[in-house]
Amino acid sequence: MADTRKPAEAGPARHSHGAPSASFRASTHNSPRTWFLTSSLSPLCIRLIRLLLAHGDYVVACLPPAEIENDDRSAEFRELINECKSNRKDREGWKDRIRGIRCDGRVMGQSGAAIAEAVQVFGRIDILLSVIGTVEELSTTPRTRNLVRDQFETIFFSQVNFIKAALPQFRAQHTGHIIILTSIGGHIGTPGMSIYTAATWALEGYCDSLAYEIAPFNIKVTVVQPNKEIQSLTNKIVFAPQLPYYDSDVNPAPSVREIYGNMLNANPETAIDHLVGAEERPDDIQYRYPKLPAAAYDKLVMETVHALTAIGGHENPPARHIVGFDGAIAVKEKLKTVTEELEDFVEASVAVDIFDSELKKEARQGGENREGEGGGQGRYMSEDVQIGMM
Repeated sequence: MADTRKPAEAGPARHSHGAPSASFRASTHNSPRTWFLTSSLSPLCIRLIRLLLAHGDYVVACLPPAEIENDDRSAEFRELINECKSNRKDREGWKDRIRGIRCDGRVMGQSGAAIAEAVQVFGRIDILLSVIGTVEELSTTPRTRNLVRDQFETIFFSQVNFIKAALPQFRAQHTGHIIILTSIGGHIGTPGMSIYTAATWALEGYCDSLAYEIAPFNIKVTVVQPNKEIQSLTNKIVFAPQLPYYDSDVNPAPSVREIYGNMLNANPETAIDHLVGAEERPDDIQYRYPKLPAAAYDKLVMETVHALTAIGGHENPPARHIVGFDGAIAVKEKLKTVTEELEDFVEASVAVDIFDSELKKEARQGGENREGEGGGQGRYMSEDVQIGMM
């Protein structure tokens, strides 16, 4: 691709969005776009960045200080940067189209500075990709109460800071796309992950409301929800001592801590100490970054990566996109249950209405129809759920 960019005063050159490039799978956009990733060190983000650079896009990669200082966590990103600087023919121009910025999104000033640097270097931002991380299995001890706050700071407040910092630029451009990468945990709760789920729901609720507020400025919002394993196996997992009420002796069902613990213990490099109870060692906090073979990570995340590249900057993107058949089925089952419970108690709902209306009659009629059809599962399946078989 011919380089027609004009050099900027600092950093790589600003770019023109008119240059053609190879299109992404299922994509309607061919011109280069500027992506701003709020966190860039997960295996998913590394693979996404490679695909974006290969396409000719520009990438601003935010690097959380605690992660970039962890040699194991940052190794794959450093390898990517070395690739960008190499003389490989298939990496030509990559180093001019990526900008790494050390940034703690929990600090509003750093978020704003990162956005400003991105605009100064590349001239604009087309897509803000909000990437959440850190899955914490928490109990209630004095120390873990701080971890609860940290979870909300990392998942909710830091991403809101980035969004708020980017909105003035998007409004000035009169275009922009905010993508929130969460998980189906935004629909379905998971035992042992209540705080992670609560923070995820908070972020999605914020974005659902924000979408209406910024629509007049031609700014789009999309929530992308892969399976929970995508986030769990590509980010830090934190374990806290378990309360005795939830021991396996009391509840024989497999717990999240057992599932993750067994997975980490399969690799000697990530093996964790015996997970003791809160009564024995209340301050025993352990964390690990899962390590999987590169091929396993490819298989795990590439479906989500392709979904992001196809949706990012799309002129008419979905409000929500569920990646993968299993996730879509799980969410449909949850929505079906909500609908059935709503209709089971429709009389209690409409009883508080002061005036009779056509809507009230339709609500009652809908409940009667469902009972007559044996539940009517197909009729009340949400049509808004988009199955991502990318």
